[in-house]
Amino acid sequence: MKQVAVIGCGAAGMMAAISASLSGAAVTIFEKNEKPGKKIYITGKGRCNVTNACDISEYFDKIPHGSKFLYSALYGYDNTQVMNLFEENGCRLKTERGDRVFPVSDHSSDIISTLVRILKKLKVDIRYQDEVRWIQVTDYGHVKAVVSEDSGITEFDAVIICTGGLSYPSTGSTGDGLKFARELGHKVTKTTPSLVPFEVAQNWCKELQGLALKNVTIKLEQIPASGPAKKKKYVYDGFGEMLFTHFGVSGPLILTSSCYYEEADKKGEKYSYVIHLDLKPALTEEQLDKRIQREFENAKNRQFKNSLNALFPSKMIPVMVELSGIDPEKQVNAITKKERLEFVSLIKNLKMDVTGLRGFPEAIITRGGVATSDINPSTMESKKIKGLYFAGEVIDVDAQTGGFNLQIAWSTGHLAGESAAND
Repeated sequence: MKQVAVIGCGAAGMMAAISASLSGAAVTIFEKNEKPGKKIYITGKGRCNVTNACDISEYFDKIPHGSKFLYSALYGYDNTQVMNLFEENGCRLKTERGDRVFPVSDHSSDIISTLVRILKKLKVDIRYQDEVRWIQVTDYGHVKAVVSEDSGITEFDAVIICTGGLSYPSTGSTGDGLKFARELGHKVTKTTPSLVPFEVAQNWCKELQGLALKNVTIKLEQIPASGPAKKKKYVYDGFGEMLFTHFGVSGPLILTSSCYYEEADKKGEKYSYVIHLDLKPALTEEQLDKRIQREFENAKNRQFKNSLNALFPSKMIPVMVELSGIDPEKQVNAITKKERLEFVSLIKNLKMDVTGLRGFPEAIITRGGVATSDINPSTMESKKIKGLYFAGEVIDVDAQTGGFNLQIAWSTGHLAGESAAND
C-alpha cells in the first residue's frame, strides 16, 4: 500500500487526504495546530462559503491568476462533486445570492466536522501539533521522508504540501510550504495580500467609518508611474457592496478589486491607483440631474445641507456637502446650474486615491506562491521532485470572492491526492 503524507489539515489538505485514501493509499496528515481547518472556520464570516454553484466554465473568468493551469483540476473535480460530497455525508447546503454556497446551518464548523468524520471513516492518521521541519529527498530526486517535531523521520512514497499561503497567519498560515518549495529548488513568485481592504489618502473616509453602501459601482483605475497618459486603464469594474473604515475602504466590491492590484510593472515602475465610486449607477447623469432638480423643488426653501436626505444616508450628507464646494447654508433655489451639474458629477464619480493594501492579517488569500511552471497541471506533481505534490493556496493561483478560492483548494487537493496514490 502506498504511503502518502499530507502537510496541512486545511481545505486542500483534508480533500487531498480523502482523495488519496479513496484511491487506496495509507494517509498521514501532519498539522501543526491543535485542531483542523482553522482557516475554514473563519471563512465567510464564520459561515464558510464552500463553493460557487455557477457553471464550472464560468470559473475561469473569476480567476485572475492561473486560470489555465487549473483547467484539469476544476473539470476533474468540480463544484457539483464538492456539493455532493457534503450533502451525501450529512451536511446540507444552500445557495444564496451570487451562487454562493453555504451550509444550511450557517456554521463553518459543520463543514470541518463533516470532513473530519470522512477522514476518520477512511482511517486517515491525523497528527495534530506535529510541525514538519523539512522534506527529505533521495539523490535521484524522489521524495523519501518527512521530518517533523514529534514523529521524527517518517518515510513516505509521496508528500502533498497543503500549507496555505501567508494570509491570516494566526491560523497557522506562515509560509512553511513556500519555504519547503524553495529549499527543494522550486521557484516561488512574489507573495502579496489579496482579497484585502485598501488604504486611501482621503481623510473624509474616516468620517464615514462603519457606513456600508449597497448597489454602488466602483472602477479601479491603474496609472503608470511614467509614460503616456493613454496607458491609464480600468483594471476592475464591479457592482455591489462596500464599506468605509478608519483606514479606507473594504467590503465585497473592494476585496474583489484588490485581485487586480499590481504594485509595479515588469520594469519595476510603480503603479498608482484611483477608485472611482458611482453612488447612483442606475441613473445616467441626465437622469440624476432631473432627480436632484425634483429634490430641490420639493425643498426649495431649505438650506442645501438639509435637502439631501432622500439621496444619501445621513452619515454621508455632511461629507458630500463639503466635497461639493457648495455653501451648506445656501438655499437650494439659489444653487446655480453649474454647481448642480458639478454635484451630479461628484455623485457619479467620487474619487479616492489608493495608498496601499492592508496586510496579510486582514487578507483572505495570498497572491503568489509556488510557480505553476514548476507543477504538472494534470497531476499537481512537482516537475522537479518525483512524489512531491502541491495543492491549494500554496500554489500561485488566486480568484475573486464568492467561494472560488475554496473550490480551487478542493479541486487541486482532490487531484493531488488521487495522483499521489496512483502514480
